[in-house]
Parts: sequence; C-alpha cells; structure tokens
Amino acid sequence: MHLDSCNLPSVISSSISFKNSSKTLTHLHLFDNHLPNSSIYSWLSNFSTSLLDLDLSLNNLQGAIPDYVFLNTTSLLHLDLGYNQIVGPLKYFGNLCSLKTLSLNNNSLTGQLPQLFSYLSGCSKHTLETLLLNYNILSGSLPDFTLFSSLRELQIKGNKLNGSFPKSFGQLSHLTILDLDNNNLGGSIPDLSVFVSLKELHIHGNLFNGTFPKSIGKLSKLELLDVSSNFLEGIDLSYNNFGASKISFQDQFLCYVRSLSLHLRNNSFVRELPSSLYYCRELRVIDVGHNKFSGKIPVWMDYTLSDLAFLSLRSNQFHGTLPIALCNLVKLQVLDLSLNNITGAIPKCLANLISIAKKESLDGATNIFYPFPNLVMLNGRKTTMYQDHALLGWKGVDSLYKNTLGLVKSIDLSSNKLSRQILEAITSLVGLISLNLLRNTLTGPIPPKLGRFSYLNSLDLSKNLLTGKIPSSTKLQSFDAPAYMGNPELCGPPLPNKCPEEEPAQNEAIPLHDDKEGFVVEGLYVSIFLGFFTGLWGVCGTLMLNRS
Repeated sequence: MHLDSCNLPSVISSSISFKNSSKTLTHLHLFDNHLPNSSIYSWLSNFSTSLLDLDLSLNNLQGAIPDYVFLNTTSLLHLDLGYNQIVGPLKYFGNLCSLKTLSLNNNSLTGQLPQLFSYLSGCSKHTLETLLLNYNILSGSLPDFTLFSSLRELQIKGNKLNGSFPKSFGQLSHLTILDLDNNNLGGSIPDLSVFVSLKELHIHGNLFNGTFPKSIGKLSKLELLDVSSNFLEGIDLSYNNFGASKISFQDQFLCYVRSLSLHLRNNSFVRELPSSLYYCRELRVIDVGHNKFSGKIPVWMDYTLSDLAFLSLRSNQFHGTLPIALCNLVKLQVLDLSLNNITGAIPKCLANLISIAKKESLDGATNIFYPFPNLVMLNGRKTTMYQDHALLGWKGVDSLYKNTLGLVKSIDLSSNKLSRQILEAITSLVGLISLNLLRNTLTGPIPPKLGRFSYLNSLDLSKNLLTGKIPSSTKLQSFDAPAYMGNPELCGPPLPNKCPEEEPAQNEAIPLHDDKEGFVVEGLYVSIFLGFFTGLWGVCGTLMLNRS
C-alpha cells in the first residue's frame, strides 16, 4: 500500500483500532504525510508480522521511539525513518532479525557511534546490508563495521564524528559504498585492502593526515574516490589494479587542503588529465606516468602550480605541441614527457625554467620533505615530516629516487614527434644532469654550448635527424657513441664516421705528385751537368786550337 504525500489526517490514539484489518499487508509507504507520533506508534505496535517494507520518512515523528513499537514487526526487511526528528537510543533494532535496510537520515540522533552499532549487534548484525545515518549529530570514532558481515552500504556523512578509523579491521568486508564526508574524523587512514568489493569511498571534509595508503591500489573495483579537503600530504596510487575507464575523478577530489604530492603511475586512467588539478596550488610532485591519459597537455598548468618541482606525464597518449604554460613552472626540476605523441618545436621559453638553469637545487635540499600539520605516526615512528619519492628514467632504466630527489634536474622528451632544431634555449639550462631527446625528428647541428654542461651525466640525442660535426668538448666526447647514433648526417668523435673536412686526400694522388717532382729535379741536375761539361770542353778546346 502506497499512500505517499496524501496529506493523511492525524488520528487520535484512543480512536485507533488495535485489531489489524490485514493479515497479508507486506508493503506500506506513508512517506510525506507529516503524521505525528500519536498516529503511528500505537497502531504500529499491534501490527502483524507480515510487514516487510515500511516507509515513514518525512513525517513528524519526534523524540525517542518507544521500545514496544517494533515488537511485532519481526519480519521487516526495509525500514525508512528518515527526515523526522527522532533521537536515540535505538536499542530495539538489533532484534529485527530479517532487517536488510535501515535509513535514519536527517534526524536528530545523538550519542556515540560505537554505542549505536552495539545496539544493532543483535541478530540484525548478520542481515543488515544498508545503513544510512547521514546528517545527524552522532559523535565518536568509527567502530569495526566489518563485523557486520552482510553490510554493503554505510553512509554517515554530515555528523559530528570526531575520532578515527579503527587501527585494523577484523575480517574481509563486502562493503561497496562507504561515505564519511563532512565529519571531524582525523588521524591516518589504515590499510583498506579488506574492502575487496569497495566501489565508492568518500572521506571529503575531514581531518585525515599522513599519506593515503598504497593499499587502495588493491581495490580493483573502485570507481569513485573523493579524499578532498583533508590534511593528507600525498596520494600514491602507483602500480594498481584500477580498470581502464572505471575510476571517476570527483571535482577537486585530488586537491585536499594540503595536497603536495600526487602519484597515479602505472594504472589505466583514461581521458584528459583531471581539470581539478588546476586547484591543487600547493602540489610539488605530479606523477601520472604509464596510464592512458590523452588530449593536449593542459594550458592551465602554469602559475597556478608555481611550486611544482616534478612533472611526469610519461607513457600516455598526449598529443599537440608543448604549451608555453610549461615555461612558467619556474621551480620545475624534473620534466618527463617521454613516450607520447607531442609534435612541433621545443619552445624557446624553456630558458625560463630557472631552477634547472641554476647549478644548485632551488632550496639547497637533497630530498623533498613536506611538513605534517601535527605529529603523526609514520612507519612506526613519530614524525612531523614526510619524505617524497619519484621514479625516474635514467640511462634507459627506471630508478627510484628518494634521498637525492631534490638534486635531480632532468628533461626527458624522448619518443615523441618533436621537430626543428635543438634551440639555444636549452643551452641555458646549465644545471641539467640528464637530457634525453631520443627518437624524435630534430634537425640541425648540436649546439656547442651543450659542451659547457659540467653536471650533465646522461645524454641521449640518438635516432633524430641531426647534422654536422659533434662539437669538440671534453663533456660531449665523454659520452659513448650510442648517445649520438641514428643520425645519418652526424659525424665526429665519439662516432666512428669522420666528418668530410677530416678525410685525408686520396692516397694514390700523393705518389704520383712525388714521382713527377723527383723527375723534374733529376732532369734539372742532369741539364746543369751537361751544360757545365759542354761549356768547359768548349773553352778548353778553343784554347788548345789557338795554341796549335
């Protein structure tokens, strides 16, 4: 029977017949009739056990519910008492041994949440699947709700919860939705891997701190995650089992109040990079490498991310040209855009990356530390700092950097479709430790100023269309030949092929020139000797004749 929004009149308790006229009524919906306690409770207490579904939401039920009200409704499967003014305690619901759904949204429930769960720990503990307690005045910590073995959906948002997660959970849970938004829950987030069926996790607007646990990556069914507006220092979702198009980026979910580090590496995220990153103005590390993000590199990635030191979009499906906005990331020390489909020229304004242009780290640190707002437990130790980490490609191998991350200055644009010359703009970035332009279509000569990069330890310019002689310098000649191979018109050490001006004259021409020269000299001596001999005999012969 559905009598929703029918403006039913209030009934005086003394006029109610306690004789139930129906033995077979299973569904009764009285939603939005503004019925008071007097019209409901006495009648309901004498109801038969046939009722399975009861909706009394949006009425005028106030205060505590008497213990006797649900004594005879032991067959109830679904009970909705939302949008009333009910207060606790709720001792009697634990005896509803068939109850699957209990909604008490938008009431005035007070007291400690663990106490409420203890009231529900009767036989309903094994049947309850959905528990909705949104927008009440409940306080305290979260109990171990995994002990409710059938629970699938738990919503407690908009209360006054001021504790924390339990340190551990007792057993695997089949919970699919957990919504704790807008409370005052704090502390660190524990291992969540017991929630193997979780699809939605909402913890927006709380006081959680520390780093988001990597165990979130074991939740292969997760579709929606909102951790915004907390005091989390970083989120590392690297190397996980998230499906290709499953996880949904809730608006600004990545940008909780003090977000400084974002790791989404090695997943299967698709579509464009979340625009909510625009609001993450304190981010220092963004690593979304090895996913399936596509579209152009966002132009909003400029002054709004002015503290960004590490940006990796490696191995995705980004296309288009390099946006000028990247040049405004003046604190950037690591830029990895390799293995994409980026086209066009390297922008001149890369010279604006002043942190790479300096030979020391911007803040003098060898690593990247972030302060926690409070003293927290991390890896079993009390600390106020979190040390970040990142995975970098170094000489063809991915290596984890932690203690020296703050010292690394690297640009990797390899395996794209960049064209034109290597601009002089790059030659101003004298603090570079690694430069990788492998497998593009760059043309022209290698700028001689690259030879002045005294800190450069890794260089790869192979498989391009570079031309001319490799500039002579101790630094450029210190790299092995593979760093330059695959450029057909490039020559000079350390490549084995010599440049045209270094080729000697043809060997066969030299002896021919020498033989001719020797023949001429020999003829000259013979001529002189014959002339002298002939002249001498001419003089002597004349004198002898005259004497005769």
